Amino acid sequence: MGLNLGRRLTAVRELFWVRTPVPSLRGRAVLITGAASGIGRATAVAAAREGARLVLTDLQVDALDEVVAEVAGHGGVVAYHSAGDVSDYEWVASFARAVDAEVGVMDVVMNVAGISAWGTVENLQHRHWRKIVDVNLMGPIHVIECFVPQMVRRGSGGQLVNVSSAAGLLALPWHSAYSASKFGIRGVSEVLRYDLRRHGIGVSLVCPGGVATPLVGTVEIVGLDRSDPRVAKQVDGFHKIAVTPEKAAAAIIRGVTKNKYMVYTSFDVRFGYWWARKFALPYEVAMRIANNRFDHLSRLSGVGQVD
Repeated sequence: MGLNLGRRLTAVRELFWVRTPVPSLRGRAVLITGAASGIGRATAVAAAREGARLVLTDLQVDALDEVVAEVAGHGGVVAYHSAGDVSDYEWVASFARAVDAEVGVMDVVMNVAGISAWGTVENLQHRHWRKIVDVNLMGPIHVIECFVPQMVRRGSGGQLVNVSSAAGLLALPWHSAYSASKFGIRGVSEVLRYDLRRHGIGVSLVCPGGVATPLVGTVEIVGLDRSDPRVAKQVDGFHKIAVTPEKAAAAIIRGVTKNKYMVYTSFDVRFGYWWARKFALPYEVAMRIANNRFDHLSRLSGVGQVD
């Protein structure tokens, strides 16, 4: 009787309280994709500083080698690294087998790799939709398929980190293809948050707003001429409100060590998401205004105009 009551009380307690699976990165095996630049690179450096044993991958061979050298130069440990394409399932599976053999089961898996392209539906081509979904959604799914089951079987918990975006929370103009991938990984994360809980594996969903990474300078804006001074001015305005990759990395590390589900890298995204949920009509009006601004900019730039 007493034993059954104790079990019931424990079950009820666990509905409201979840332990932190990875309170510290010291000595933990941490996989980071997209580790050669931007948020991925900054997170790799920050995790190494916290004492993690890193497993790193990126599509860029030389840039990945530079990160490995940087981490080693500061006394950090890169247990394994390999360049490859996360959108290629066969490569990810092969990479995972090598990591299992060389390093063992991961304690933390971070899906950071991503690409972007913006544009209206009449300007976006199939290749834009396909590539973005392949890298930003199927890439993390491949990594989850190939690394998380081992964590479940081991039985000692861990943390899964998926990087979504403000575009995975809000209807940002011209982000339909990008949002398809980022809303998708948000959905995957929300389900896994509950599915993996019984195995002691936490899930963190990172939703960055503006982050000053190379992606900002190279993102393809289909329908806009980026050389147009008016477009350049808008991009420069984005830079002014963007946080540094190091600040984003610090938020991610805190999210892991505190087992936070929603991880924001700046206040504007947190506020915007709260506003969208609490004030539906004002949110719709704000999105219409933002969309009109993008449309006006497109007309000024003269790209995609039909005579």
